[in-house]
Amino acid sequence: MNWNHLTAKDQIDQIKISSSNKPVLIFKHSTRCSISAMAENRLERSWVKEEIPSMDLFYLDLIQFREISNYIAHVFEVPHESPQILIISDGKCIYDNSHMGISYHEIKRVFESLTAV
Repeated sequence: MNWNHLTAKDQIDQIKISSSNKPVLIFKHSTRCSISAMAENRLERSWVKEEIPSMDLFYLDLIQFREISNYIAHVFEVPHESPQILIISDGKCIYDNSHMGISYHEIKRVFESLTAV
């Protein structure tokens, strides 16, 4: 997976804007949590870029950037969890899940529902 690293709050504002053109996925990862490492590994092993070609992918190390994690929870009105994925479209969080609920197939389903015409 080709992750963009979230390291500044102003990136969240840019994500909101760019999500009007294509969906954005944010993966919040705790480097101290084995469940988070397992969720990241499962997601990366399952990811097929050709099936989800136009989704920007952002990775947040929430141990190092906890204030950004808190800002994400506030801006997108979701509870803070770790690990957690959020899918942002048109500036809003349209899907979030955490822990063992993080699933490539669910992400693909949401992506397909956004791109269906």
